[in-house]
Amino acid sequence: MFMKLAAPCLFLLAAMAGPAVAADPLPDAIAAPGESVVLSVHAEGAQVYECKTAADGKLAWAFREPVATLLSEGKTVGRHYAGPNWELADGSAVVGKAIGNAPGATAADIPWLKLEVASRRGSGTLTPVTTVQRINTHGGKLEGSCDKAGDFKSAPYSADYVFLKKS
Repeated sequence: MFMKLAAPCLFLLAAMAGPAVAADPLPDAIAAPGESVVLSVHAEGAQVYECKTAADGKLAWAFREPVATLLSEGKTVGRHYAGPNWELADGSAVVGKAIGNAPGATAADIPWLKLEVASRRGSGTLTPVTTVQRINTHGGKLEGSCDKAGDFKSAPYSADYVFLKKS
């Protein structure tokens, strides 16, 4: 009886423990040597796509924006949205610009990213951040054709975001 109850409890505790640690070393394209971790959070949300006319004249899904909740130790600490923006409950926020990427673990996973902070607002935990890494992605890619320009569709995803500062 005890083992039947213990296994689900241990699984739940492991899930709430926080973000997984990235594989060492990270791919060169997203590594940030000489920078130290300010905060690491887990994100759960969706990648939103819009049906648009592609360069070849055919309709195709184009990435529009992320919509995600940022979690630490199982508690909501902020949000991630178009920009890309990361905003914490303490009022600090950063906007990133992608400067490197590496493939996700599977074809269904969005890429891992390295973003430099292009702007910041408020003051708090994210104030000193200079680099953001998106790692341990799961899902988020949208495949298939779209039929009507202007339609929207989302693909669930999760990832870990690591906020770094220059040491």
